[in-house]
Amino acid sequence: MTGPVAAAPVTAGAIALLVLLGRYAAPHDPEQQIGPPWSPPDSAAPLGTDGLGRDVLSRVLHGGTELLTVSLLAAVVAVSCGTVLGLAAGWAGGPTARAVAWLCDLLLAVPALVLALVLAVALPGGTAVVVASVLSGTPLTARVVAGESARLRTSGHVHAALERGETAPSVLAREVLPALRGLVTADAGLRLVTALQIAAALAVLGLGPQPPEADWALMLSENLPGASLNPVALLAPAVLLAGCAWALAAAAHRAGPGRDGRP
Repeated sequence: MTGPVAAAPVTAGAIALLVLLGRYAAPHDPEQQIGPPWSPPDSAAPLGTDGLGRDVLSRVLHGGTELLTVSLLAAVVAVSCGTVLGLAAGWAGGPTARAVAWLCDLLLAVPALVLALVLAVALPGGTAVVVASVLSGTPLTARVVAGESARLRTSGHVHAALERGETAPSVLAREVLPALRGLVTADAGLRLVTALQIAAALAVLGLGPQPPEADWALMLSENLPGASLNPVALLAPAVLLAGCAWALAAAAHRAGPGRDGRP
């Protein structure tokens, strides 16, 4: 596959390296004042300075760690819970499937961002992101996994495994779950994008990381007042956030069922 979608894994990998290793390449302490507020880019500060005269490049290189770590944790927990619920509903059917469907409808009744805002009042920002992402993402994963696992329940290789005397947990682990690998991987990418959006929204609203911490989303609200003086201070974290979300969504699309010719 060629084109923008094919470049998504490379972009995602580059952003991951930036998050993991960028802080070691930062030319300044991200909290150190090195010049006048919102100075334009120059040789000493390639991306200029922010409202407190701090090096924007150094803050960008330090800024993605907590954001992506929290988002990744939220996505992993949401996909894990959703997969377990979906497998149970798809395999058992009947009352179990109806109970899972009712629970999913209940959780989806409240928008994810509204739920995160409510939780952020009582919980730390990172915890609110994880809980909100799990409560809103689990039912979406459960629905798609339940539908596909119910279809696989009647497939020939599953019947053959049952005829050999394998137990239901063994069949689910060895036959059904591997067949759902592409679907679950693609869904995990979408859950990660959603968690990233929730985390960024809370940070912009002041309910996530607090100053003077370097954070891409927090940098948006910090540098908005000086956008006319040094627009790069606002554009740099915005481009990274947008690029990260695009790369994850495109990589998830590429990993989806049928992209490699297999279910």
